[in-house]
Amino acid sequence: MTSTLSQRTYTVDEYLAQEIASQDRHEYRQGEIVLMAGGTPNHNQITLNLAGSLNFGLRRQPYRVFIADQRLWISDRRIYTYPDVMVVGQPIELQEGRKDTVTNPIVIAEVLSQSTRSYDKDEKFAAYRSIPNFREYLLIDQYNAHIEHYTKTEGQAWLFREYDGLEATVSFQSFEFSLSLADLYDKVDFAQAEVQVESDLEPS
Repeated sequence: MTSTLSQRTYTVDEYLAQEIASQDRHEYRQGEIVLMAGGTPNHNQITLNLAGSLNFGLRRQPYRVFIADQRLWISDRRIYTYPDVMVVGQPIELQEGRKDTVTNPIVIAEVLSQSTRSYDKDEKFAAYRSIPNFREYLLIDQYNAHIEHYTKTEGQAWLFREYDGLEATVSFQSFEFSLSLADLYDKVDFAQAEVQVESDLEPS
Protein backbone atom coordinates (compact mmCIF):
# COMPACT_ATOMS: atom_id res chain seq x y z
CA MET A 1 0.00 0.00 0.00
CA THR A 2 1.18 3.56 -0.74
CA SER A 3 0.00 6.96 0.44
CA THR A 4 0.79 10.47 -0.77
CA LEU A 5 2.67 12.57 1.78
CA SER A 6 0.59 15.68 1.05
CA GLN A 7 -1.21 17.41 -1.78
CA ARG A 8 1.55 19.98 -2.41
CA THR A 9 4.12 19.64 -5.17
CA TYR A 10 7.75 19.07 -4.17
CA THR A 11 10.93 19.83 -6.07
CA VAL A 12 13.53 17.12 -6.62
CA ASP A 13 15.85 18.81 -4.11
CA GLU A 14 13.09 18.94 -1.47
CA TYR A 15 12.34 15.26 -1.98
CA LEU A 16 15.98 14.22 -1.73
CA ALA A 17 16.53 16.28 1.42
CA GLN A 18 13.52 14.64 3.08
CA GLU A 19 14.40 11.17 1.83
CA ILE A 20 17.94 11.27 3.20
CA ALA A 21 16.61 12.27 6.63
CA SER A 22 13.68 9.82 6.64
CA GLN A 23 13.63 6.32 8.14
CA ASP A 24 10.98 5.31 5.59
CA ARG A 25 11.30 5.01 1.82
CA HIS A 26 9.29 7.20 -0.53
CA GLU A 27 8.80 7.38 -4.26
CA TYR A 28 8.90 10.70 -6.07
CA ARG A 29 6.38 10.92 -8.90
CA GLN A 30 6.58 14.18 -10.84
CA GLY A 31 6.35 16.35 -7.74
CA GLU A 32 4.40 13.99 -5.48
CA ILE A 33 6.06 12.15 -2.59
CA VAL A 34 4.50 8.74 -1.97
CA LEU A 35 5.23 6.57 1.07
CA MET A 36 6.24 2.99 0.26
CA ALA A 37 4.75 0.52 2.73
CA GLY A 38 6.72 -2.40 4.12
CA GLY A 39 6.44 -5.79 2.45
CA THR A 40 5.00 -9.06 3.72
CA PRO A 41 7.25 -11.98 4.74
CA ASN A 42 6.47 -13.66 1.39
CA HIS A 43 7.31 -10.48 -0.52
CA ASN A 44 10.65 -10.22 1.26
CA GLN A 45 11.42 -13.93 0.84
CA ILE A 46 10.84 -13.83 -2.92
CA THR A 47 12.93 -10.68 -3.26
CA LEU A 48 15.75 -12.24 -1.27
CA ASN A 49 15.60 -15.52 -3.22
CA LEU A 50 15.76 -13.74 -6.58
CA ALA A 51 18.48 -11.27 -5.66
CA GLY A 52 20.60 -13.93 -3.96
CA SER A 53 20.35 -16.30 -6.91
CA LEU A 54 21.18 -13.55 -9.41
CA ASN A 55 24.09 -12.29 -7.33
CA PHE A 56 25.60 -15.78 -7.15
CA GLY A 57 24.82 -16.68 -10.75
CA LEU A 58 26.37 -13.47 -12.11
CA ARG A 59 29.50 -13.57 -9.97
CA ARG A 60 32.66 -12.37 -11.77
CA GLN A 61 30.49 -11.01 -14.59
CA PRO A 62 30.08 -7.30 -15.41
CA TYR A 63 26.78 -6.87 -13.57
CA ARG A 64 25.67 -5.62 -10.17
CA VAL A 65 22.52 -6.81 -8.39
CA PHE A 66 20.64 -4.38 -6.16
CA ILE A 67 17.74 -4.97 -3.82
CA ALA A 68 14.91 -2.75 -2.51
CA ASP A 69 16.86 0.11 -0.86
CA GLN A 70 18.75 1.20 -3.99
CA ARG A 71 17.18 4.34 -5.46
CA LEU A 72 16.60 4.65 -9.22
CA TRP A 73 16.14 7.93 -11.10
CA ILE A 74 14.01 7.85 -14.27
CA SER A 75 14.87 11.18 -15.84
CA ASP A 76 12.33 11.21 -18.69
CA ARG A 77 9.44 10.74 -16.24
CA ARG A 78 10.96 12.61 -13.28
CA ILE A 79 10.47 9.62 -11.00
CA TYR A 80 12.57 8.30 -8.14
CA THR A 81 11.71 4.76 -7.11
CA TYR A 82 13.09 1.66 -5.39
CA PRO A 83 12.60 -1.49 -7.50
CA ASP A 84 12.49 -4.76 -5.58
CA VAL A 85 15.42 -6.15 -7.60
CA MET A 86 17.60 -4.52 -10.26
CA VAL A 87 20.47 -5.80 -12.37
CA VAL A 88 22.73 -3.00 -13.55
CA GLY A 89 25.47 -3.35 -16.14
CA GLN A 90 28.93 -2.10 -15.27
CA PRO A 91 30.08 0.57 -15.18
CA ILE A 92 27.24 1.81 -13.01
CA GLU A 93 25.79 5.11 -14.19
CA LEU A 94 24.81 7.45 -11.37
CA GLN A 95 22.54 10.46 -11.50
CA GLU A 96 24.63 13.55 -12.12
CA GLY A 97 25.80 15.07 -8.86
CA ARG A 98 24.81 12.07 -6.74
CA LYS A 99 26.52 8.93 -5.43
CA ASP A 100 23.41 7.10 -4.21
CA THR A 101 21.09 6.94 -7.23
CA VAL A 102 21.54 4.69 -10.27
CA THR A 103 20.13 5.32 -13.75
CA ASN A 104 21.05 2.32 -15.95
CA PRO A 105 19.25 -0.91 -14.96
CA ILE A 106 18.94 -3.58 -17.63
CA VAL A 107 16.66 -5.92 -15.65
CA ILE A 108 14.01 -4.97 -13.08
CA ALA A 109 11.80 -7.29 -11.03
CA GLU A 110 8.81 -6.26 -8.94
CA VAL A 111 7.02 -8.55 -6.50
CA LEU A 112 3.32 -7.77 -6.83
CA SER A 113 1.01 -6.94 -3.96
CA GLN A 114 -2.73 -6.26 -4.04
CA SER A 115 -2.22 -2.52 -3.59
CA THR A 116 0.57 -2.02 -6.17
CA ARG A 117 -0.32 -4.60 -8.83
CA SER A 118 -2.01 -2.21 -11.28
CA TYR A 119 0.61 0.52 -10.87
CA ASP A 120 3.52 -1.91 -11.36
CA LYS A 121 1.93 -3.35 -14.51
CA ASP A 122 0.91 -0.08 -16.13
CA GLU A 123 2.33 3.31 -15.12
CA LYS A 124 5.51 1.98 -13.58
CA PHE A 125 6.29 -0.32 -16.51
CA ALA A 126 5.71 2.60 -18.89
CA ALA A 127 8.20 4.68 -16.88
CA TYR A 128 10.76 1.88 -16.87
CA ARG A 129 10.47 1.54 -20.66
CA SER A 130 11.77 5.10 -21.01
CA ILE A 131 15.17 3.96 -19.64
CA PRO A 132 17.51 3.37 -22.63
CA ASN A 133 19.34 0.38 -21.09
CA PHE A 134 16.23 -1.37 -19.76
CA ARG A 135 15.58 -4.73 -21.47
CA GLU A 136 13.74 -7.12 -19.13
CA TYR A 137 10.89 -6.81 -16.65
CA LEU A 138 9.62 -9.49 -14.29
CA LEU A 139 6.33 -9.21 -12.42
CA ILE A 140 6.28 -11.86 -9.69
CA ASP A 141 3.11 -12.94 -7.93
CA GLN A 142 3.55 -13.48 -4.19
CA TYR A 143 0.22 -15.31 -3.81
CA ASN A 144 0.73 -18.03 -6.47
CA ALA A 145 3.69 -19.47 -8.37
CA HIS A 146 3.32 -17.18 -11.36
CA ILE A 147 5.62 -14.79 -13.30
CA GLU A 148 4.94 -12.37 -16.14
CA HIS A 149 8.14 -11.76 -18.11
CA TYR A 150 8.63 -8.96 -20.64
CA THR A 151 11.70 -8.87 -22.89
CA LYS A 152 12.60 -6.04 -25.26
CA THR A 153 13.19 -7.18 -28.84
CA GLU A 154 13.67 -4.93 -31.88
CA GLY A 155 12.77 -1.25 -31.68
CA GLN A 156 10.06 -0.68 -29.10
CA ALA A 157 8.61 -4.19 -29.33
CA TRP A 158 8.34 -6.33 -26.18
CA LEU A 159 7.93 -10.11 -26.02
CA PHE A 160 5.65 -11.45 -23.28
CA ARG A 161 5.98 -14.83 -21.56
CA GLU A 162 4.18 -16.37 -18.61
CA TYR A 163 5.47 -19.01 -16.19
CA ASP A 164 3.16 -21.02 -13.93
CA GLY A 165 3.82 -23.65 -11.28
CA LEU A 166 6.88 -24.64 -9.29
CA GLU A 167 8.09 -26.95 -12.08
CA ALA A 168 8.62 -24.01 -14.49
CA THR A 169 11.96 -22.28 -15.09
CA VAL A 170 12.41 -18.63 -16.06
CA SER A 171 15.31 -17.90 -18.42
CA PHE A 172 16.76 -14.41 -18.75
CA GLN A 173 17.65 -12.99 -22.16
CA SER A 174 20.07 -10.21 -21.14
CA PHE A 175 22.61 -12.71 -19.82
CA GLU A 176 22.92 -16.47 -19.40
CA PHE A 177 20.95 -17.26 -16.27
CA SER A 178 17.94 -19.43 -15.42
CA LEU A 179 16.01 -19.89 -12.19
CA SER A 180 13.39 -22.47 -11.30
CA LEU A 181 10.20 -21.21 -9.71
CA ALA A 182 10.75 -23.83 -7.00
CA ASP A 183 13.93 -21.97 -6.00
CA LEU A 184 12.33 -18.53 -6.43
CA TYR A 185 9.45 -19.48 -4.13
CA ASP A 186 11.54 -21.46 -1.63
CA LYS A 187 10.18 -20.94 1.93
CA VAL A 188 7.20 -18.94 0.62
CA ASP A 189 4.01 -19.75 2.54
CA PHE A 190 1.12 -19.59 0.06
CA ALA A 191 -1.38 -20.46 2.80
CA GLN A 192 -0.35 -17.31 4.65
CA ALA A 193 -0.64 -15.38 1.38
CA GLU A 194 -4.29 -16.45 1.05
CA VAL A 195 -4.97 -15.13 4.54
CA GLN A 196 -3.31 -11.84 3.60
CA VAL A 197 -5.41 -11.50 0.44
CA GLU A 198 -8.61 -12.06 2.39
CA SER A 199 -7.52 -9.46 4.93
CA ASP A 200 -6.68 -6.93 2.20
CA LEU A 201 -10.10 -7.43 0.58
CA GLU A 202 -12.07 -6.91 3.81
CA PRO A 203 -13.74 -3.46 4.04
CA SER A 204 -12.04 -1.15 6.50
